[in-house]
Amino acid sequence: MTSYPRKKTRQIMVGSVPVGGDAPISVQSMTTTKTADVEATLAQVYALAAAGADIVRCTCNEREAAEGLARIVPRSPVPIVADIHFHVEMALAAIEAGVDCLRLNPGNLRKPEEIKLVASECKDRGIPVRIGVNAGSLDKRLYEKYGGVTPEALVESAQVELGLFAEVGFDNVKISVKASRVPLMVEAYRQLSQQVDHPLHLGLTEAGPPPAGIIKGTAGIGTLLMEGIGDTIRYSLTTDPVEEAKAGRSLLESLGLRERRNVDLIACPSCGRAEIDVYKVAQEAQAALETREIPLQVAVMGCVVNGPGEARSADLGIAAGKHRGHLFIRGEIVRVVPEDEMVEALVEEAEKLVKEGFDARLAAADKGAAQLAEADRQALLDAKGADANRSEARVELIHRRLADGRAEG
Repeated sequence: MTSYPRKKTRQIMVGSVPVGGDAPISVQSMTTTKTADVEATLAQVYALAAAGADIVRCTCNEREAAEGLARIVPRSPVPIVADIHFHVEMALAAIEAGVDCLRLNPGNLRKPEEIKLVASECKDRGIPVRIGVNAGSLDKRLYEKYGGVTPEALVESAQVELGLFAEVGFDNVKISVKASRVPLMVEAYRQLSQQVDHPLHLGLTEAGPPPAGIIKGTAGIGTLLMEGIGDTIRYSLTTDPVEEAKAGRSLLESLGLRERRNVDLIACPSCGRAEIDVYKVAQEAQAALETREIPLQVAVMGCVVNGPGEARSADLGIAAGKHRGHLFIRGEIVRVVPEDEMVEALVEEAEKLVKEGFDARLAAADKGAAQLAEADRQALLDAKGADANRSEARVELIHRRLADGRAEG
């Protein structure tokens, strides 16, 4: 995996998941169901876990939600975090429900004696707390002190909460300083990372629906991860939370920060040389492969002129030419299949690669496949060659025109 120099943080345990230190960066998401609806919430928790979430947060805003948590936690496949906003009673009830972590919003739960009470209870039970600072709920005093929401205001909010925790000897903490503007969020985390060694939970709050929300979230979270900042992440998207988990897992895999557990499909953007509808084939391949948990990079290329070469680093790929698909493994052609069987052949070969390995599949390559692919490639080059010849003739005309102009001068 890729290794970015990572800021050293202390490690805490959220249930069975280590966060911070040298632990893998974890993915989080949050349920959108009513926590009191135990079966619906558990169904969403399982869906999130299957999509790549290591930790899941649930709202605890009323007695029925706390009762739901007591029934959800023992049946959950991943650690459960209780989200607490305004009511200290809900924090204490969530602790009794057996949750693995609390998230407290300093801008909403403000009474020092209540904050220290929760911290003391968590200390006694060995339950960590996320200090969840949010630009949208910044304490009015800090807003006035800094003249608005600034990185310094967000960081001080976290530091104030840490100070209250310290008074009762509690430091089993991770921290987030979220904002909805990427530059503000990034700078706040940079400053916080310089001041504390607690693990940091990265996120861009209220990012909105995809694709814009994913772009904004990736801009902020990805920037910080590549600077070595961050121990756990969450995309905050206005969509099915399963998409948050998928996005988080995909980002970590793309950066080489988690082992790939599913397909990474790459495809050319298409051009006039494409012999197929690249968009359609890529979508069909993605749909066919994404549920199989095949940890390969797979390429869909529109033509055989440059396809196998450009995608040589891919584990497996297919390129189109003359109504055929040229199947290649790490740049080497192994089979040629009819165009309408391209996706089926790609899936079949991917499964065999995982089962048998690269050497075995390369040894099983069809005899003559490479020669047939090269013939198709040359045919396509020849077909485009006429255009290239005309281009050279036009270049020669330009040379003559310029020479004539100099002669007249």
